[in-house]
Amino acid sequence: MRDVLNNGGTEMRIRLKAMLMAVAASLFAPVASAEQITVTHWGVSFYGAPFAVALDKGWFKSLNIDGFITSSGGGTSVRNTLASPLPYGEVALPAAVEAIKSGQPLIIVNSGVGTVADILWVAKKGSPIKSIQDLAGKKVAYTRPKSVSNMLILMALRENKIDIAKVNLIAAGGPGANFTAVMQGAVDVGMTADPIWSIEKEKLQPVFWVKDVMSPKMTQTVGVTTAEFARKKPEVIRGIIEVRRKGVQFIRDNPDEAADIVARQYKISAAETRTIFRNFLGFDYWDEGAFDLKGMDSMLEGLRIVGELQGSIDWSKLIDQGYLPKDLQAPK
Repeated sequence: MRDVLNNGGTEMRIRLKAMLMAVAASLFAPVASAEQITVTHWGVSFYGAPFAVALDKGWFKSLNIDGFITSSGGGTSVRNTLASPLPYGEVALPAAVEAIKSGQPLIIVNSGVGTVADILWVAKKGSPIKSIQDLAGKKVAYTRPKSVSNMLILMALRENKIDIAKVNLIAAGGPGANFTAVMQGAVDVGMTADPIWSIEKEKLQPVFWVKDVMSPKMTQTVGVTTAEFARKKPEVIRGIIEVRRKGVQFIRDNPDEAADIVARQYKISAAETRTIFRNFLGFDYWDEGAFDLKGMDSMLEGLRIVGELQGSIDWSKLIDQGYLPKDLQAPK
């Protein structure tokens, strides 16, 4: 009998030890860290507003995403995307095209912002310069060579039959630097956009809005990922696109609440952000994800004008709409 009891006790001790080891393993097992995705100009420009709303609403939790990697735009956003463990980013379309042309293993999976209607050129309040027709002989600033603003000023001048050779174009830096250059008199006219326009408009006067002098339908940003990641984890890419779409729809249905969310995350004025969002909704600033090939072609025309592209682009080799929700996919 004693042997039976001893054997039973041994068995119980083995079972208890196994249970304790299992508990310890669960307690000290490494927890998968949350990932971040790239959003160009996050916290500064409003490209990322749908992402900000989605993060606040907790829609990214199922994808284990807890934040965003920002950049100053262009190739930096693409490089951040490629270097990230979760290689998805919303980047400028010209940067995406250039990266793919140079051999980077990227595909374009959704549209982001499909208009340039938010961009304008301004002068100091009281200036005699009041329209695009007044720019001959003036110093006119844009951000940097071969940028979207460089494309737009050249396209706008050409569209309105103004001799580009008679306009002194100056690369002044970002929108903030353009504002400073205008206010200090270093240039006569500079490029701007929100939130700077809404914050500083009492000191400025519009010279022209892009939407008033040419077609504003031009795709600014797109979602990109690596072909390998999309192939291995298609559900993650589809999830990000769907969550971003929910963010766009929420902004459309609840613009004031959405503006307050973005204002908190960007640490800017809620009142001004509400005004900006109402304006943006008037020209459908944020796409839900469907591709607008005409708007993408317009951006290509801008790239040709600044000497960054020759010939045509076959979009079917750069984009893959298979990660979009079915109702956003164009018929094949």
